[in-house]
Amino acid sequence: MTTHDQGLVLAGIGKDLGGRTIVDDLDLTVATGELVCLLGPSGCGKTTTLRMIAGFLTPDLGTVTIDGSDVTRVPPEKRPTAMVFQNYALWPHMTVFDNVAYALRLRKTPKAELTERVHEMLELVNLMHHVKSRPARISGGEQQRVALARALVQRPAVLLLDEPLSNLDAKLRVRVREDIREIQQRLGITTVVVTHDQDEALSISDRVAVMNAGRIEQYSEPVQLYRHPATRFVGGFVGAMNTFDAELLAGIPVDRPVPPGDGPRTVGVRPENVIIVGAGETGTSATITRTIPRGHFTELVLEVSGDLSLRAFAATTAEHAVGDTVGLRLSSVLIYDETGALA
Repeated sequence: MTTHDQGLVLAGIGKDLGGRTIVDDLDLTVATGELVCLLGPSGCGKTTTLRMIAGFLTPDLGTVTIDGSDVTRVPPEKRPTAMVFQNYALWPHMTVFDNVAYALRLRKTPKAELTERVHEMLELVNLMHHVKSRPARISGGEQQRVALARALVQRPAVLLLDEPLSNLDAKLRVRVREDIREIQQRLGITTVVVTHDQDEALSISDRVAVMNAGRIEQYSEPVQLYRHPATRFVGGFVGAMNTFDAELLAGIPVDRPVPPGDGPRTVGVRPENVIIVGAGETGTSATITRTIPRGHFTELVLEVSGDLSLRAFAATTAEHAVGDTVGLRLSSVLIYDETGALA
C-alpha cells in the first residue's frame, strides 16, 4: 500500500486515563475510501481510539496521520474529520435543514453555497421531504440520517461513527446500516465505525479490527476474520465457537504443520462445523440436552461426555428432540496455543 493510499494511519498510539492504560501501542492503517470497523467488548479502547482520531483526546504516545499530514496535535475543529455521535446530538429547536447547515454557518459559508450543499446532502440521505421538520417529529432512523448528513456536508477526509445504530430497533438497524454502507461507497469516503455488534461489523466493513484490552488482536477482511480467527479471543468474540482441550494425534490432516508440544492444545469448532449423523454411523456419540429454535435453523446443545458439551446448528427440517442420541463429526477445527492459531 502506497503512502497516497493510506487515508488514515495510527502509529504506536497509546492513551492512559484515570491511571489505567486504555489504548496500548496501537497501529492501524485505513486506506483511502475504505470502511473499517473497530469491533470489541465494552472497555476495550475502541471509542477512545476514535476520539483520538477526531482530536477530542490527545495520544500520550504515537501519531495520527490523515492523507499524509500529521494531525496528532491539531484541534478537532481544524481536522479534516467529522463525527456522528451515538446519541446523534441534534439541536431540538432547529429544523433538519438548520441542523445540517450548522457547521457551514459557523464557517461563514456563503448562503447560496450553503443551501446547495445542505440540499445535496439531504437528497443523498433521502430526507428532502423533512427539510422543515424538527428532530422530535421524525423517526430515530431519520434522525440518524440527519446526523450523517450533518457530518458529510463538511466534506471531511475521514468520517467517524461511534456506535451509530445502537439506539435503533433490530429491524431498522439492518436497513440503516445498509444505507450507511451505500452512501459511504457512493462518496468513496474513508470511514471508521466503532461497534460491539459483530453482525454490523461483518456486514458493512472492508476490514475489521478486533480490539481487546487496548490492542488489536486481528485486522482482516470479514470472511478471513470469521473463517480464520487468529486468536482464541477473536474466535470466541466473532461468531459462536465451541472450545475444548484435546490431544493432537499423528495422522490428523492439518493445513500446516503444528509445532510439537507437551499436553493438550485448545481446539475451536464453529457450530456449523459440528455435523450431526445417525447414531449408528461412524462418529462420536452425543446426547441432545437442549434444542433452541433460531428461525431458519435449530441450535442443538450436545453432551459428549460428563465435562464436554458442544453446540451445533441443524436444519429446521431435521427432527431432533431432547434425549436423542446422535453421532457427530467435526468437519473443520482450529487449533490454538497461547500464542494464537496453529492450524
